[in-house]
Amino acid sequence: MTLTRRAFLTLTAAGLASNFVLPDSLVWAAEQNKIKAIAFDAFVIFDIRSVFALVNRLFPERGQELGQTWFSKVFSYTWLRSTAGRYEDFWHVTEDALLYAAESLKVELPPEKRDTLMHAYLNLNAWPDVKTALEKFKENKIRLTVLANLTESMLRTNLKNNGLEGFFDFVLSTDRVQVFKPDPKTYQMGVDAFGLSKDNIAYAAFSGWDAAGASWFGFPTTWVNRLNMPPEKLGIAPLQTTVNIDGLMKFVLP
Repeated sequence: MTLTRRAFLTLTAAGLASNFVLPDSLVWAAEQNKIKAIAFDAFVIFDIRSVFALVNRLFPERGQELGQTWFSKVFSYTWLRSTAGRYEDFWHVTEDALLYAAESLKVELPPEKRDTLMHAYLNLNAWPDVKTALEKFKENKIRLTVLANLTESMLRTNLKNNGLEGFFDFVLSTDRVQVFKPDPKTYQMGVDAFGLSKDNIAYAAFSGWDAAGASWFGFPTTWVNRLNMPPEKLGIAPLQTTVNIDGLMKFVLP
């Protein structure tokens, strides 16, 4: 569901928004028009589907299976490493996950194909709605950051390739705190960078688990559910769910 600020307040007043599981601070933020900044997960900005498409081209018979195993194992490894206190950056975790996926599926992965797949993470295209939205936010003096598991080099390379680097006040990689999302220390980077209260910072999540993590932390969170995934069953819901950035714009901008 996508909400404008006015619609959200109407639902809240009518007692119909309880399914959002919102802290009082987030209701206050909506009522007082206090959103001053936005933190974006990288994949709200960059279209990860090109990586899956490349996997399918390189491995036409097993590509879908390999891509799904690889992507799911990446995040399994981030959570395992965070829990164990054995941090490696996202680039290395992603490569380890690719090697595991190929071995587990008995898919031959020559070094040249491995390198091609890895470098696809440095050549991600921005989603079509991104640049216009960023322009609108900047016109309205909303400060912006990317806050992501990807390394700073990965983030900056993709921003530069898409001509987007000038829109962001900060580029925040979890490398700074040596742990992955959804650890609270990762979201705290946004608070520290902007020097704002967490309820002044809207968070745009790509995945359901990240939307839950940011909501637990206390960010007014929009789940930009571009891939139409089902919600996670974690006992908390984001402020709103939308299929693109339009819903975020309607909430943040007057």
